[in-house]
Amino acid sequence: MPETESLVDAWQSLEQHWLIPTTGQELPRTPSYGFLRMFLSPLLRPMLNAKMNGLHNIPRKGPVILAANHLSHVDPIFVIASARRTTHYLAKDGHFKNIILRFAMRATGQIETKRDKGGEGALSSAADVLDSGQALGIFPEGTRSKRSEAPYLLPGKTGVARLAASYPNAVVVPIALLGTRNVMKPQEHKAPRLWRPISLSAGQGITWIKWLQDPHGGNIQPQQLTELANQEEHEIRAYLAALYRKFTDQLMGSISGLGAP
Repeated sequence: MPETESLVDAWQSLEQHWLIPTTGQELPRTPSYGFLRMFLSPLLRPMLNAKMNGLHNIPRKGPVILAANHLSHVDPIFVIASARRTTHYLAKDGHFKNIILRFAMRATGQIETKRDKGGEGALSSAADVLDSGQALGIFPEGTRSKRSEAPYLLPGKTGVARLAASYPNAVVVPIALLGTRNVMKPQEHKAPRLWRPISLSAGQGITWIKWLQDPHGGNIQPQQLTELANQEEHEIRAYLAALYRKFTDQLMGSISGLGAP
């Protein structure tokens, strides 16, 4: 695939403009994760009115970004339970203050992020996951949708595209979650209503490099990136920002197409 190799080389020539540095910290150990999956999951599944579609689209190994819509506090738990591999989410430091909640967060491999470090710090923590070849769960909307009427899906933020661009061989899998707000509606339900129907649909994933090549995606030729590398800094940043926005909008379109309300 000479064309693909040329595109990879051309993209790498722009590394200083798109690379998200890691924090250099090791991922938290998750000795309880396997136990929870092996024993707790079989006990809970019969209690749940849940459907999971397209799980074959989630790679069993290698760096992957699981990008889902966000309606409820149970969303990350549902994705983690469905993914069939250890999945790390970033969580605000406030979630680690309660001793019980802190144990649960750490047992499932969730990564504490400090508010004072801002968005770039969170992206670097996310980069740690992908750099380790692990699965990263992310909500491209950036926050839980608080809309009271459909469509609930918010515009995506470009952080997911920046991560995909920094790890161009990581597979980005769009995921649609349905019914999770009825299971546990924030500020209304204090406990999950497990009998409520929920579903997860995972679509076909794509890497950043494949998206750049796709005529319906970035539609980029290696020569375009080579020429871009010789332009001024502000021009390069503007070009990349437009790519990130296009990738993100198409990803959100895929999530919507899978049925996200």
